[in-house]
Amino acid sequence: MSVTRGDHDSTSRPSAIAWPKALCLAALGAGPLAEANTSDGYNLPPGVTSLSKAIYTLHMEVFWVCVAIAVVVFGVMIYALVKFRHSQGAVPDTTLVHSTKVEIIWTIIPVVILVAMAIPAAKVILFMEDTRNSELSIRVTGYQWKWQYQYMNAGEGVDFFSTLARDSNFARQLKSGIDPKTVPNYLLEVDKPMVIPSGTKVRLLLTSQDVIHAWWVPDFGAKRSVIPGFVNELWFTVDPGKEGIYRGQCAALCGRDHGFMPIVVDVRTPDDFKKWVEEQKAAVKQAAAPGAQPSNAAPPATAQVLPTAAK
Repeated sequence: MSVTRGDHDSTSRPSAIAWPKALCLAALGAGPLAEANTSDGYNLPPGVTSLSKAIYTLHMEVFWVCVAIAVVVFGVMIYALVKFRHSQGAVPDTTLVHSTKVEIIWTIIPVVILVAMAIPAAKVILFMEDTRNSELSIRVTGYQWKWQYQYMNAGEGVDFFSTLARDSNFARQLKSGIDPKTVPNYLLEVDKPMVIPSGTKVRLLLTSQDVIHAWWVPDFGAKRSVIPGFVNELWFTVDPGKEGIYRGQCAALCGRDHGFMPIVVDVRTPDDFKKWVEEQKAAVKQAAAPGAQPSNAAPPATAQVLPTAAK
C-alpha cells in the first residue's frame, strides 16, 4: 500500500488494472511499490508505529527460528542421504521399527520451541489490545462505501465523511475516457483524510452501519474488522518525525464497490494538528451560524424595485 511523506514526489501511480494485484501483494509485504514505503518489497513493513515495529520484531524472531529449524532438519537429512547411500555399502537396519527415546525427543523439542515462541507472541498480543491511556479517540463508522470519522477528546465536534476522490471516481467509470495513469494516487485518494498527531496514542472505536468492513493501514500495523452492532478497538502511535500521508483500504469484501473504499491518514505534528482542529471547529460554527451559506453557494439575487403602475 502506498505511503507518501512530505518529502516524497508522488509521480509514480498504479495502473488501472494493477491495483488489485498491488493490494494483495502489499498485504504480504511483497508489492513492487515505487512510492515511499517501509517495506523493501520482500518482507513485512517495519511500519512507523510502536505497534507495527513490535509485530515486525516478532515476525523476524519467528522467521529466524524457522530458518534454524530448516537448517537443522535439512542438514541432517542431506547428511544421512550422502553418508548412508547404497553406493558406499550402507545396509538398512530392518530391525529398528520403534524407539521410545526418539519419540520422546522429537515430541519434547517441538513443544519447547512452541512455548518459547508463544511467550513473545503473547506479549505482543497483549500489547496490541492495550488501549489504556489513549490521548485521542476517534469513532470510525464504515458505510458502503465510505468512512465516517467522529473525533473525541481534543477533537470533540469534528465529524466528517471520507470517500473516494472525485478524479478517481470519474476515471474508474466504464468508458470514462480518462487514463487512470494520469490520476494521482488512483483509487487510493479520498476527499477528506483522517488527520492525527504524531507521538500521540490514538484509539479508534470501529463499527459499521451496514455490512462487515475492515480498517487497514499496513504501515500502522493496524487492521481490525468493522462489524455492525459491535464496537472494536484499535490503537497506534505514529513515531515523531514520521509525519506524512499513509494509505490503506477496506480489507473485507463489503459489496460491489469494495475496491473503491480507500483509507488515507494525514499524520501531522501536534501543533499542526491543533491548528487543524481549530480550523475544523471554526468551520462548523460558521456553518451553524444563522443565515450562514456554504462558501460555494450562489449569492442571493439583488432585490429590484419595480415601477408603480399608473393609476
